[in-house]
Amino acid sequence: QVQLVESGGGLVQAGGSLRLSCAASGRSFSTWTMGWFRQAPGKEREFVVAVSGSGRSTYYANSVKGRFTISRDNAKNTVYLQMNSLKPEDTAVYYCAGGGFWNSDRVGAREWYDYWGQGTQVTVSS
Repeated sequence: QVQLVESGGGLVQAGGSLRLSCAASGRSFSTWTMGWFRQAPGKEREFVVAVSGSGRSTYYANSVKGRFTISRDNAKNTVYLQMNSLKPEDTAVYYCAGGGFWNSDRVGAREWYDYWGQGTQVTVSS
């Protein structure tokens, strides 16, 4: 049974930073592509960033490029999302997701991921 548990969300002022964590249970974590998605009220869930199993490949949505950084620690079965220079429009519930082997054509698609966490709220005040 695979479980993904996010933590680290909260309330922050615009320009501030937060670090999200996603702890995974299950075998073969180091082979999974891990992604972060977010969903704002009244909007569809959107892709934020993904990282390959080795950590060597990443893919960012244009809206967060240069501000967010994804990383992973396979020894701890954990993936992180460092969010800097936060904006009010970053306010959303953030979800981590686990998928298969890295596929740069698919990592932005939420339907490609097999496992999802319960989400953590990030609120950025202006």
